[in-house]
Amino acid sequence: MNLNQVTISSKNVHKSVAFYKLLGLKLIVDALPRYARFECPDGEATFSIHLNKAMQTNNNTTIYFEDEDLDNLVLKLKQKGLIFISEPTDQSWLWREANLEDPDGNTIKLYKAGVNRKNPPWRIN
Repeated sequence: MNLNQVTISSKNVHKSVAFYKLLGLKLIVDALPRYARFECPDGEATFSIHLNKAMQTNNNTTIYFEDEDLDNLVLKLKQKGLIFISEPTDQSWLWREANLEDPDGNTIKLYKAGVNRKNPPWRIN
């Protein structure tokens, strides 16, 4: 089994599309204002957004995007005007992460994990 895509809700798909394009995702399906789908710049996974006007304000969605050159990516995104909640920081679980939010308040974690993404020292067999 392989993960095909993740779909999140948005109260304003137009705003979300602009945000995720700024992050570097490529828009491949434009069914605005109700739906949009993206390709990730690396790998085969896709990411989509659907309109949900009744979306809860307390959001529990966290989205992870990995980049091998995390610090440079964060610098480029800041130059484009994105505001980060936290700078790239080495975490105790051996990932380097930087955090921001999308227009609907979803937590976005940009990270670099390398081999530790799927094979941390504490992985069970």
